[in-house]
Amino acid sequence: MNPILLLDYSGVAVFAATGALAASRKEIDIIGFLFLAGVTGVGGGTLRDMILGIPVFWVVNPDYVFICAAVAIGVYFTAHRMESRYVLLLWLDAIGLAAFSVMGAAKGLVVTGSAPVAIIMGVLTATFGGILRDLLAGEPSVLLRPEIYVTSALAGAATFTLLDLAALPSPFAAMIAVAVAFLVRGGALKYGWSFPPYKSRPGRRPEDIR
Repeated sequence: MNPILLLDYSGVAVFAATGALAASRKEIDIIGFLFLAGVTGVGGGTLRDMILGIPVFWVVNPDYVFICAAVAIGVYFTAHRMESRYVLLLWLDAIGLAAFSVMGAAKGLVVTGSAPVAIIMGVLTATFGGILRDLLAGEPSVLLRPEIYVTSALAGAATFTLLDLAALPSPFAAMIAVAVAFLVRGGALKYGWSFPPYKSRPGRRPEDIR
């Protein structure tokens, strides 16, 4: 199997698992599991393909839908065995984010040949599914957590794009970029890496503006 396609399948499966885990935390029925797993698994890639103006990947290849369904059913019957489902959700999300940041960048390069567009597509593909999952499940958004999140997707997408432009074979570029994205996000989860937050300041009074 093509390594990039395998990476795509893996990213969909891992993100689908995070959606199903979110469903388990809300104690909803199997249809809810299937829905959240599906939305999370294919949400980012759907947005990417719509922006790029190409056929949506899971419409062209329904295997992605079957992967999401299989993962949702598997989690439905096993989630109760997991000690901390939210911690597992965060780490699986980190794996999915790393994989999708590369897959999104790869597709962006193939379709447009533009490095900036490829990097943006990588970030969108990696983050949008998780945003939808948290919004629909009523979970605290990963974007609002204090540690680095989007930056890790940016690191993975930029690394893959630069290595690809340097003519490194795609499988090696993908492996290196996935590792970079996961190490950044994993380090943020383990050590709390973050950027300095914005500090609110009083606004200027109208009479002070000249």
